[in-house]
Amino acid sequence: AQEMVESGGGSVQAGGSLRLSCRVSGIPYQRKCMMGWFRQYPGKEREGVAAIGTISGSTSYAESVKDRFTISQDNAEATFYLQMSSLLPEDTAMYYCAARTYCWSSLNPAEYNLWGQGTQVTVSS
Repeated sequence: AQEMVESGGGSVQAGGSLRLSCRVSGIPYQRKCMMGWFRQYPGKEREGVAAIGTISGSTSYAESVKDRFTISQDNAEATFYLQMSSLLPEDTAMYYCAARTYCWSSLNPAEYNLWGQGTQVTVSS
């Protein structure tokens, strides 16, 4: 079965760090050329945070997280990561990992077709 499972969310004070993990299984490489992290605030649309090409290794970030968040991958472990540093209260959201077939970079959630169940991140001031 195709599965993407996020972990690593939790509660942290502003200025702290968290590392989210997304373990991927059962998804052929053709369907995960691009992996992304997204977040969703209550009552809001999901928004892109970071993306990485699984073959190219190229990365892209939303302006709001650039220089604070880092997306990476461990192909041997079939796991993707989002290292979050200098966290702000406005980073509080549900975070999701997702995969898309096409290889060009995108932070548009509508262009991703495989999703994990999400992990909650809460940053207190």
